[in-house]
Amino acid sequence: MKPIHHSNAVKNIFFSLTAMAWIGSTTLFGSEQKVSSYSPVVVNETLQSTMKRMRAAKPAIEQEHKILLDERYDLSDRPSKTVKMSGGKPVQEGVRVKLPKGMDWDKLAAMDSDDIREKGLFPQGFMPLPHPNHNEGGMVFPKFHIDETKKLDNRDLTRFDLDFDLPDHFLPEFPAPIYLTTRPDLGDVSQGKLVTNANYFELFDGILNPKQLEGVRLLTTPFPQQQFNATNDRRSEHASFGVSCFDCHANGHTNAATHLVGDIRPQQNRRRIDTPTLRGVNLQRLFGSQRALKTVEDFAEFEQRAAYFDGDPVMATKKGANVLERGSQVHAMAEFMAILDFPPAPKLDPFGKLYPKKATKAELRGESVFNGKGRCIECHSGPAFSDNTMHDLKVERFYKPTLRNGLLATAQGPIKTFPLRGIKDSAPFLHDDRLLTLEDSVEFFNLILELKLSTQEKKDLVVYLQIL
Repeated sequence: MKPIHHSNAVKNIFFSLTAMAWIGSTTLFGSEQKVSSYSPVVVNETLQSTMKRMRAAKPAIEQEHKILLDERYDLSDRPSKTVKMSGGKPVQEGVRVKLPKGMDWDKLAAMDSDDIREKGLFPQGFMPLPHPNHNEGGMVFPKFHIDETKKLDNRDLTRFDLDFDLPDHFLPEFPAPIYLTTRPDLGDVSQGKLVTNANYFELFDGILNPKQLEGVRLLTTPFPQQQFNATNDRRSEHASFGVSCFDCHANGHTNAATHLVGDIRPQQNRRRIDTPTLRGVNLQRLFGSQRALKTVEDFAEFEQRAAYFDGDPVMATKKGANVLERGSQVHAMAEFMAILDFPPAPKLDPFGKLYPKKATKAELRGESVFNGKGRCIECHSGPAFSDNTMHDLKVERFYKPTLRNGLLATAQGPIKTFPLRGIKDSAPFLHDDRLLTLEDSVEFFNLILELKLSTQEKKDLVVYLQIL
């Protein structure tokens, strides 16, 4: 597929001062300049001028991204009548990735990767998904989270240049339930509320120890971030306290807020980030989709020092670096995160196997596919259904490098194996949100791993994943 040409408005955003991360020489404003991996520290444009320019460009940018989404996906609201997330929100069902004209899933799965690549038949919905404005990047929050944060904390996470892109019905339930490994007898301890700095104490006092309470306070405290701060090159209209850990990992889970990875350059090679759940981090040994950080303490510290500012320590200093103290603050945050549990799975025995008398025939068949022909167990093993390592799926063998909406789709490299416990609560899927439903995920891996699953086997596998 040929890339859509950018409108003038989009080109203006592309050359936005905070988005210049291309390597090599390029012609900017009529002069030959070498563009650095570093963002410019001194921005001479006023905030008012930036807002006016970006607001004018916003409709064209969002329309271009909408065209991409509509080409790739069926975005209609088709909730399951029987399958719900642990808090009660219906799960979206059905394959939503659109196939090339004249193709069906079985015919496509029968082809080899070379044929699919040369004939341009790889489904566009299986390609890496760009950020809503890939050339600009930065944290973007769903409107429901913005609205609730305004109400509870009087903070505004609205960006004047950009809105979140995926429809709410594909996103995790909000506010999400909170389950604790230390108090499984309580079930959901959130009381149906979004946990913020304004209410964390009343929700958890008497349930958590003082160190864990301090951890929640820090996780819900906003600190300056690249787009939300007090400088003139922010992306919020008013000066901002910043962003908290739980603005993305809402209630210790996820609200599907997105961002771009901070550790890749140039800009076109950066990846969209799916915010993963923090449930079950006590069973995980790798953190970050590709960074392979070794502890949740490393992750908490790394996010504040680097990821909040696109990996640029100079910008962190300018906008307000929050250097956490390892021995107290980081440990308090990690101690709370370490007791966040997966939702209950009453059909699984202590070894993560189905109780035969509790499971349906379809679920038992799905478990058999998972452990056998589907090869899922080779990566998704153990109590969290993760092998705690990284794998390169080599998806690029199915397509030619393509630049689309600011993202260069090329080799992606290894990504961590995310846990599958409670997976139905965590849509959209894969590390960059490209898979909207579990059915999409099964079709993706059936093709990528050349499994040749039958239609019934794929259905049974989805049924099994829904009860993990």
